[in-house]
Amino acid sequence: MKRRDFFKHTTILAAGSAIAPLTAFSADIVRPDFPSRTAKNIIFLVSDGMSIGTLTMANLFLQRREGRSSHWMSLYEQQKGVRALMDTASANALVTDSAAASSAWGGGIRVNNGSLNVAENGTLHKPILQKIKAAGKAVGCVTTVPVTHATPAGFCVNSSARSNQEGIALQYLDLRFDVMMGGGTEFFSAAERKDKKDLFENLTAKGFSVLRNRKDMLNANTSDSRPVMGVFNEDGLPYSLDRANDPSKTEKIPTLAEMTDTAIKLMAKNKEGFVLQVEGGKVDWAAHANDIGALINDQVAFDDAVGVAIAFAEKNKDTLIVITTDHGNANPGLFSAGGDVNANFDKIGSFNHTNDWILNGITRNDSPKQVVDRIEAAQRLVFTQAEASQILSHYQTMDGDGLYNPKKLPFKLLAELQVKHTSVSWGSMGHSGDYVELAMYGPGSEMLKPFVKNTDLHDLMLRAVGIL
Repeated sequence: MKRRDFFKHTTILAAGSAIAPLTAFSADIVRPDFPSRTAKNIIFLVSDGMSIGTLTMANLFLQRREGRSSHWMSLYEQQKGVRALMDTASANALVTDSAAASSAWGGGIRVNNGSLNVAENGTLHKPILQKIKAAGKAVGCVTTVPVTHATPAGFCVNSSARSNQEGIALQYLDLRFDVMMGGGTEFFSAAERKDKKDLFENLTAKGFSVLRNRKDMLNANTSDSRPVMGVFNEDGLPYSLDRANDPSKTEKIPTLAEMTDTAIKLMAKNKEGFVLQVEGGKVDWAAHANDIGALINDQVAFDDAVGVAIAFAEKNKDTLIVITTDHGNANPGLFSAGGDVNANFDKIGSFNHTNDWILNGITRNDSPKQVVDRIEAAQRLVFTQAEASQILSHYQTMDGDGLYNPKKLPFKLLAELQVKHTSVSWGSMGHSGDYVELAMYGPGSEMLKPFVKNTDLHDLMLRAVGIL
């Protein structure tokens, strides 16, 4: 084979799995015909904190458990999507946080970490959903973390501090976006807000349809013209793996795919179209915790939402699908560091619960045997009593690492002890500066270049819907 032919036909390998060639570099791609280059709708899907290893392992997980590829990877395999790499830096750091990353898309400029569409000099940049709503389209966000969290907020509001989630909730009251759904009860409840305002009561008084559980959401009247605020849990929603194995959570908490489907149905009645952001926010939290069961299952749950979006776009050829992440996190991967890698990786498919579930159920008064039994019941992994004693020692000092870890639980240690069982290792417990995956499908995707900055997507979306 000639050298140039070899490079033409060789695929890119990432984290041990074959990833399809960059679409923009292939001469024989067959793209679907779309009736127009102007999109009526945009569905922008974000797997927050998704390193390439996360995308790879979720695809391998589905291939080995269900005999299929993920919906995301199927776009590449079927040569339907356009693929690029994206630079995720913020204004003041090569490694962004979620607020600055979402603001790059939402406001079209890079801001400092921690800010939402507020430049260093104090200039406010109008977020994209406010622009889209002013043009007559329906707009909204669904997420598995608080609806006031950084990624949805970056599409919606201006705030100098992402941490001011109570203030962001107040802004939502006045902005009246068509659909907002996720967690974050504490930012709406009078009992938990510092100002004691009952935002649920205020939302109802201002004509919102307020949804508090899965049944309410599934029974939502899609012909109702009222804006919808769905808040289903305090803090983030449960990890998908824990939800699936707890009937009370399954009954009360919707999946991301269910929220996405409902949001689309609620907004599709707008004759001018809609723009919806969908965030798998707990992927990022799992990566911060080095929690492999949580990570893979929440990435799969995100991919289920991708499937809902693609199914809608295939029936509605005027819909642009954008699938990406805001930054990498923890750089997990499957490594051949000894043992049977295939058998080890397959163990994750037998998990009933996450590391989060395990560690939050341990107390300093537990015995090593109780810890061993809890881990085996949750994940069918057999730890030694000496390893259990290591875990218990941290409950005397509460000195664990991880960003979303207020109790200082030993997430890092548990992940390190799991390596010999799962063959999955981690690079860190924090965000990375890696370039990330970006895929598009639908009218407007032809504008995507092979390599972009995160800020480029702001104007691309506005052009796609004919506003720029």
